[in-house]
Amino acid sequence: MGFSHYRNMPCYVFMLSCFFMYSAAIHTIRTNESLRDSEVLISDGNIFKLSFFSPPNSSRRYLGVMYNLPVMTVVWVANRNKPLNDSSGTFQISSDGNLVILDGRKEIVWSTNLLTSVVNTRAVLLDTGNLVLRDDSNNVSVWESFQRASDSWLEKMKIATDLSRKEKNLLTSWTSPDDPAPGRFTFTIEPLDVPQSFIWKDGNPYWRTGPWNGQIFTGLPYMSSAYGYGVKVVTDSPETANLILTLTNSSVLVHIFLNSSGSLEQKVWSDEKKGWDVTWSSTSIECETYGKCGPFGSCDAQDRPICSCFRGFMPRSKDEWAAGNWTRGCTRKTHLQCEQNNSVGKQDEFLKLEGVKLPDHFKLFLFSEGECREACLSYCSCIAYAVPIGIGCLHWTQNLTDTQKFTYGGDDLYIRLAHSELADKKQDHITIITATVVLGFVLVAKCAYFLLEYLSNFRGHSDENTLKHDKYGVKLEDLPTFRFLMLSNATQNFDPANKLGQGGFGSVYKGKFPNRVEIAVKRLARSSNQGVEEFMNEVEVISRLQHRNLVRLLGCCVESEEKLLVYEYMPNGSLDAYLFGSHKHDFLDWQRRKLIIEGICRGLLYLHRDSRLKIIHRDLKASNILLDEVFNPKISDFGMARIFGGKDDEANTTRVVGTFGYMSPEYALRGIFSEKSDVYSFGVLLLEIVSGKKNSSFYDEDQKLFLTAYAWKLWNEGKIVNLMDPEICDSGVEDDVVRYANVGLLCVQEMAADRPNASTVLSMLSFEIVELPHLKQPAFLGMQSSRATESATSKCSTNDVTISILGGR
Repeated sequence: MGFSHYRNMPCYVFMLSCFFMYSAAIHTIRTNESLRDSEVLISDGNIFKLSFFSPPNSSRRYLGVMYNLPVMTVVWVANRNKPLNDSSGTFQISSDGNLVILDGRKEIVWSTNLLTSVVNTRAVLLDTGNLVLRDDSNNVSVWESFQRASDSWLEKMKIATDLSRKEKNLLTSWTSPDDPAPGRFTFTIEPLDVPQSFIWKDGNPYWRTGPWNGQIFTGLPYMSSAYGYGVKVVTDSPETANLILTLTNSSVLVHIFLNSSGSLEQKVWSDEKKGWDVTWSSTSIECETYGKCGPFGSCDAQDRPICSCFRGFMPRSKDEWAAGNWTRGCTRKTHLQCEQNNSVGKQDEFLKLEGVKLPDHFKLFLFSEGECREACLSYCSCIAYAVPIGIGCLHWTQNLTDTQKFTYGGDDLYIRLAHSELADKKQDHITIITATVVLGFVLVAKCAYFLLEYLSNFRGHSDENTLKHDKYGVKLEDLPTFRFLMLSNATQNFDPANKLGQGGFGSVYKGKFPNRVEIAVKRLARSSNQGVEEFMNEVEVISRLQHRNLVRLLGCCVESEEKLLVYEYMPNGSLDAYLFGSHKHDFLDWQRRKLIIEGICRGLLYLHRDSRLKIIHRDLKASNILLDEVFNPKISDFGMARIFGGKDDEANTTRVVGTFGYMSPEYALRGIFSEKSDVYSFGVLLLEIVSGKKNSSFYDEDQKLFLTAYAWKLWNEGKIVNLMDPEICDSGVEDDVVRYANVGLLCVQEMAADRPNASTVLSMLSFEIVELPHLKQPAFLGMQSSRATESATSKCSTNDVTISILGGR
């Protein structure tokens, strides 16, 4: 479900060997045809097969869909409730059009049980692992195995709930690794006020994702760093929810299933090991178990003991708590003011808990943040509230159950407490301060030491304070902060061997925290005055954004003269290395290029239309596209980005920034920028991805044309397919290449009004818009001497790792 990092695995090497083994096998069964126990049905691409099998340590026979690999990995079982006792079974289509399993006596063991008979049907095993029964007369599907899931969640399979129809498609575990019969655990998506996913044990909650915020499940803070697949929740009505899995990389074979112990498990196939690597498990951490610490208890896997009561609460049973039995949870020390008759003049207050998994049993309200607090305060039964990004106002009126403390990520939860509980906290602070002062007078020598320490760092605190109250209005205290020493240790004292790149404003280093979380640290050069503005701008912009195709800012550090930004680490670096640099021959087949293009476009659409802020990036280029472990693209470097207010559509500037070759003509020549200037940059980038050539350095000696002009020339000659990178060895992709090049040329048209917006571009790429508009001539900003181009390029982009700047004349 997008829940962890794992290494990139090679493609399906074993598929080829298996192909020869089953070269005579079929992928379709028609009426009057049957599949005997020893025969196999194989999908057209040799990815999945359907056959009879026996689980380990069992002689019983089942019919199942499984990966076509040397290791038996079953993803769907037909007769899991009624196994065969021998190998005399057959699988066929009956006279009424149903798929059936017959035993040796020709009695029906299992059937698709269609409500109405169909004269002519055929069964097809698809490369997704879906067994589909189709009406031959109209090719319409009348039954699918995907709509009757077993224990595995496959690409394009919907885990679905429809409360109005009382229908669910859910995962059900095996009873044991040796018995496919339905076990005690199920995995569902629940619409509720805000969709959540659950694992249930005998009908009771066993594990929970937290609410869906439109991008991730908030109880899984690293979900946005999920690699190899995407997760989407679709809700057509308040009573329906569909959880859909989409693989983003065909070279990584991922298996997600609910095991017999109740864990949702993620495995990745390793050709090297000839087996599966378990890369994530839903209950690998103690705190993941639902309600581990009981009502009003919080779980922190980094603490010992892992459970603690919220402030203002105490264990219901001190003996049980001390013994490590936390399930009964905690109870209030003091009744709320609103529950007491003598509370005149006093009011309950809220305690803020930062970075937590929001508890279960919430209600959604259409209130602003201020209204959310006041509404909760005015309603005595409301015991907590939260306003998570992408969701809105949530209230709790029941026990706060299944709360977890996160090291990174999570949401803020405001718990209602009696006035006296928070007053006690203030009194505690006064007591501590008093004791510290007394101790300070006694320990004169240490005071002197601390005074010297303070004086030596005075300048640094001054800088920090200046930044926190900077004219740009950025609140650094709203971001997670890291100590400089922690980041220095993580990067091995900023060892040059860990340097990922060098830019005009500083360097980027790879780092690793003690918990093995990898990070990228951008360290601002002390000599860069312009870099402070870039630093503050990047904090302001990206800290408010959250999308799977944007690089994620984890936090920052401002100490003394040091200013650092901490990002999620992208192990495959930047896109330019694969298009033009040292990794040019690695991994960029056409399918992957398509996914990269579409991912960049989705990120751009989010910036322009779907985020709370309208943002123009102004420096979209290959080096600012980072790639995660499975080449999912993420837009980075927001130091030059600009936020548009109100209904503004464009702005102009006397200071032109960006990278030559990607700038739109109206921006480069007149300083006018809008979302269409980003679309122009995207068009150039699209043509670069298709061709594998860099716009600013490509040069056709015969006609003295640069990439955009060269693409236009090929288009007019009807030879645009020749633009395709020779490194693309996929067959049958010419039509795709032509269409994508066409879209790229539409994006780089000279007049901004002629260019499509990001939403339209995405619809064109996904064939939602079939007929493309007539092309007009692109802007040829690169048509000059090669020497002039090289000179301009060096001015604009001294390095592709950080932001590039071109000063206006």
